[in-house]
This record gives sequence, structure tokens and C-alpha cells, in this order.
Amino acid sequence: MKYWLVGASWGGQDHQDQFFVKNGYWMLGWGAEDQPEQFQRGEQIQVGDRIAIKRMKGQGSSEIRILHIGIVKGVIAETNKVICVIDWIVKDLDRSVESRGCFKSVHGPYDKDEWIERIFCL
Repeated sequence: MKYWLVGASWGGQDHQDQFFVKNGYWMLGWGAEDQPEQFQRGEQIQVGDRIAIKRMKGQGSSEIRILHIGIVKGVIAETNKVICVIDWIVKDLDRSVESRGCFKSVHGPYDKDEWIERIFCL
């Protein structure tokens, strides 16, 4: 099991997180040619992985907000997008944590450590 921090703001402003949670999925809104480096290397989100939607706290902040936490139930790979079916187990959370540079669309995979435990603890 791995841990992923993901964004849900298209273009930095168009927040999709409530839509994703309501509909039970998360999608990376990038085309295949623009996907983050780890996806191009084949490090994909897997069934059973944990996922958290995060949002920047503001320009210059060293923290991010954790908004929703879920478990990956399925991954749709027949498309040029990354689409994951998610069981959102914690919704509308407002947890502040150190960013550790997590300002892009996808960060991970992470193994469990103290920082990840602060993000994903229930």
C-alpha cells in the first residue's frame, strides 16, 4: 500500500474536489503527454492505495490543507487520463500539514512515515 497526495484544482482555480467526492472518483486532468513524471515512469496509483486531496494554503505558505482522504477501489487505464474510483472515507477535512514541496497535481508514491501518518490519520 502506497500513499498519494493529489490536487483537484484545474488551472489552479477551478476546484473539482467536491465533485470528485460526490461522484466517488478522482481524475488527473492532464493529457498523457503532460502527466507528472512518476506516471510517465510507470509508477501508477494501485487498488488499495490511500489518496488525499490537498490544496495550497496560499502564496508563500509552507503548509497545505488536506481536504479529503480515500482508498483507491479501481483504476481506469484505458484512457489518456488517470481516473481512480475512490471510497472517500473522510470528507471535508481541514487539516494543515507541512507541504514538503507538494504543490503540483500528484505527489507520491510515499511509504508510511511520521509525516504521512499526520496526513492520513483518522
